Amino acid sequence: MGEFPAGGQPTSQSALPGRRSLLLAAAGLAVAGLAACASESDTRTPARPAPVPSQVISSPAVEPAGHHQATPETRLSPPSKSQILAEFSARKPVEWGLGVTGVVTKTASPHAVLTFDACGGPHGADCDQRLLKTLRKLNVPATLFVNGRWIKANPGLAAELAADPLFELGNHGFRHQPLSVSARSAYGIPGTVNAGEVYDEIMGNQDAMTQLTGEPPRFFRPGTAYYDDVAAAITRALGLIPVNFTVNGDGGATFPAATVAAEVAKIGVGQGAGQIVISHFNQPAGGTAEGYARVLPGLLDRGVTFTRLGDALPL
Repeated sequence: MGEFPAGGQPTSQSALPGRRSLLLAAAGLAVAGLAACASESDTRTPARPAPVPSQVISSPAVEPAGHHQATPETRLSPPSKSQILAEFSARKPVEWGLGVTGVVTKTASPHAVLTFDACGGPHGADCDQRLLKTLRKLNVPATLFVNGRWIKANPGLAAELAADPLFELGNHGFRHQPLSVSARSAYGIPGTVNAGEVYDEIMGNQDAMTQLTGEPPRFFRPGTAYYDDVAAAITRALGLIPVNFTVNGDGGATFPAATVAAEVAKIGVGQGAGQIVISHFNQPAGGTAEGYARVLPGLLDRGVTFTRLGDALPL
């Protein structure tokens, strides 16, 4: 969420004896604690799981009649800003929140997906190396959503993460704003005000990340994780899949370790199937790293498997 208010492929074998491979999706729609992170406005080659039919991973909401949304699979190159303005400037949003029409909050995969945001800004430009060390030690793949401000503060580290096959990088916006075409705000953070600013917030970081990784990111999550339905449609028109979550793992990096462990453990009830978890990897002073170090071994022992979003939502 980045404030809450996203490399390689999952491996076929866990680093822990007797544990299953870590592959696809885990998640959460809990909204508690999103405000805290939002106030910042701030030589593994894993095996790919069986493909998931793309038609069953789209948002559960139905696209309004007459408003076709191009998808990353059908649009080879993004439209220009003037084309976005021509197509979307007259449209009025009717939804605002975390799971509006067009936003993916869960997948059809039998696996769970861990996603971690890095928001940038005055209090959000650090990196939780303890958390990354745990993921690497246990060979757990993840999707890392990085904001343009965080990349600017950590260019070498961003390049290192982009080269690590355990991770993939997702677009977390240029200035870490809620995504709106009508100046909506979330947690006191002003959002984009029109379709042109939505374009700038997405593509300002998309271009930088494409240079960093060599290919454009497929997934987007805005600062605060809030969208309106028109902004979500613009995201898809630009060739990205707007993503949120079903499990709020660290409450905007505010939860103590015990709470993080308890929240993430919820994915074990359904063996992680389809879940997308949101947490943060830019707050090393918080309880996120310790919470994951406590909960992941037990989840792996229970047969929960993990993967990156790109493998949970294949082309």
